[in-house]
Amino acid sequence: MSEHTRFPQLVAIACHDLRTPLATVHGFTHTLGRADLEEPAARYVEMIGAATAQLAELLEELSLVARIEAGRYEPRVETVDSLELARAAAAELDAGAVAVDGSGASVQVEREPATRALRQLARAARRHGGRDSVTLVVRGADLELAPVERNAAGVVTGADIRELGAAAAVVYLRALGVSLEHEQDRLRIGLPESG
Repeated sequence: MSEHTRFPQLVAIACHDLRTPLATVHGFTHTLGRADLEEPAARYVEMIGAATAQLAELLEELSLVARIEAGRYEPRVETVDSLELARAAAAELDAGAVAVDGSGASVQVEREPATRALRQLARAARRHGGRDSVTLVVRGADLELAPVERNAAGVVTGADIRELGAAAAVVYLRALGVSLEHEQDRLRIGLPESG
């Protein structure tokens, strides 16, 4: 194992090993959630369940970045409608956090990681830009995320690594050949078109 691939391999192993205890916590949290618990215990169990789901997603993102960095990433792309992809990303955030508009086209991505990447970029644009909501306009294979404020631009383009989700999104999208360009207050995302 070369020095170049050693660290990504260790990260991949750590992600794998952490999934087992996390699955145990998540499973028992789910079991407890079905029990008739009084407040505030019911709310606490719900919060633990949400936190374990978030940890599982972060581990998945870290594992994906480790595979890409180690040169062991082989994407399993499929044909997906870009508008459906944007809507799926928005649906996984709070209601009203991302408005989606436009018309889609067939693009070549992995559905789940691409959905997660778009969701993370939208979340970062909101969080670091101090916005309650952002818009994702779909124009065929090109998407436009706005507004992306100046203080959020570095995070959503990967130039300023301040959160794992957005950084992993950028690494994943670039590995697929997706273009990411920040212009004024917008992030243009050019997805690979289908055949």
